[in-house]
Amino acid sequence: MPNWNDILNEIGSHKLAAEQAASSAQDIVRRKHLWQLHEHTHRNVIAYYSGWLSKPKAPSPGINDEDKNGFMTAVHQLDRSKGLDLILHTPGGDMAATESIVFYLRKMFGRDIRAIVPQIAMSAGTMIACCCKEILMGQHSCLGPIDPQLAGLPALGVKKEFERAFREIKADPDKLAIWEPILRKYHPTFLTQCESAVDWAQDFVETQLREAMLYRKKGGAKKAKDIVAKLLDFDANKAHQRHIHIDEAAEIGLKVQELEKDQKLQDLVLTVHHCYIHATQNTNAYKMVENHLGIAVVKQQALKVQQIAVPS
Repeated sequence: MPNWNDILNEIGSHKLAAEQAASSAQDIVRRKHLWQLHEHTHRNVIAYYSGWLSKPKAPSPGINDEDKNGFMTAVHQLDRSKGLDLILHTPGGDMAATESIVFYLRKMFGRDIRAIVPQIAMSAGTMIACCCKEILMGQHSCLGPIDPQLAGLPALGVKKEFERAFREIKADPDKLAIWEPILRKYHPTFLTQCESAVDWAQDFVETQLREAMLYRKKGGAKKAKDIVAKLLDFDANKAHQRHIHIDEAAEIGLKVQELEKDQKLQDLVLTVHHCYIHATQNTNAYKMVENHLGIAVVKQQALKVQQIAVPS
């Protein structure tokens, strides 16, 4: 399997040919390996990559409604009878956009969608993975909690804080003086918004688990509820950025397959992953949606032009 450095060397070897072909060396190498993954699985492949790790200040690295255009472009002209392998590398993002993208992909491919997580699919990325029939992960891969975040605050954390304030003030009215400046920071209806966001996340993921990963499984409804409860467990998870690795993902009830059990598949997936990491680190690209045919929508950061004063 080519490692990170091997991919860098391969990109370098293509630079001259790329210049002559008016194409990017990054594109040549990445699309070759993406095609090889497709040839191995005989399934459609769409890679959805965010460069948030190397470009944390990118304008919109998370899942949003604009990404739908990328998925529509990537799905166009694919043979949908071959199903879809969706490679996910994302910090998460907007709940409404996530729901809409899942709805679209399910309309295009039905239940025949597998999620492949080479490294990280957090928050709403985990939600998307839960909407697939199975999740392929390596020992290095991770998912994350799905508790919603509103205005940068954990909705469940806000809800628990209100509940604690209520209990403490009820038990000792003098505690009102302590809690008042804290609660005053929340605007009207914010608690209700938090409760609604939690209900939305719970209902959405439970429904999708029943309809895909747990479809026609005995006790599927209860299993879906138990899985979501664990992914939403604010006390157990401690923080929204906590990483849930493959053993824990399987333990909570998700249907996961170890990439290590198919060495050829693991090599192909990690090679593709290295290609996208290079692309998001070493080019202006910060978000990419691309299929195995090389059809892609790429979001790029604008180059900063530094003006230099010229002495008169």
